[in-house]
Amino acid sequence: MSLFAIADLHLSFGKDKPMDIFTGWNDYVQRIEKNWKMIVKQSDTVVIPGDISWAMKLEETKEDFEFIHSLPGKKILLKGNHDYWWSTKKKVENFLIKNGFDDISIIFNSAQIAEDYAICGTRGWYYDAEEDTDKKILNREVGRLTLSIEQALLLNSEPLVFLHYPPVYNGIECKEIMEVLIKYNIKNCCYGHLHGRKISSKATTGIYKNIKFHLVSCDNTGFAPVLIK
Repeated sequence: MSLFAIADLHLSFGKDKPMDIFTGWNDYVQRIEKNWKMIVKQSDTVVIPGDISWAMKLEETKEDFEFIHSLPGKKILLKGNHDYWWSTKKKVENFLIKNGFDDISIIFNSAQIAEDYAICGTRGWYYDAEEDTDKKILNREVGRLTLSIEQALLLNSEPLVFLHYPPVYNGIECKEIMEVLIKYNIKNCCYGHLHGRKISSKATTGIYKNIKFHLVSCDNTGFAPVLIK
């Protein structure tokens, strides 16, 4: 059994908003499907940290979730900045149960075991938040990250943090998020959100302040899940 990660699928089966208009994203859904099926086994787990579907409402995600459900492995989802369909934990979980998506679950103020890790995390927020509204959202995300990590620690496995927004970009830290990661002695953190070579070249990857960072946005991974463990 193995653990993989891939972010920013940006699926739009139920919404006319394909990513093919962007350079390098041609046939991206077909590429994701092909690579996923080549790499991931049914016994594996894949974490998708955000920007899963362009749908605006939960009901509009059905075709996108049917695609994810058709792929091998167990899938664990976290919220991204474009996941406007994301609702309360109870509503999303009821939606998954109602539609038979029994291999899909979510992390939302929670944690769960996968391949000897306690998977935890949250969306995160901008590293350069200055407006009062942004600071309010950031503080809320810090609280959610803290709660999720504490839930992970109760599972007696090493916490593996997933964020959507990068906690460090181009050498600039999201101080509040980094403080939480350091406080809880987090060793591994995966994130997405960043796209394109110019942007991704400024991403923090590898060891930084004793934390190993992984950028797993799908165009950065070649539209293939990345092996974490």
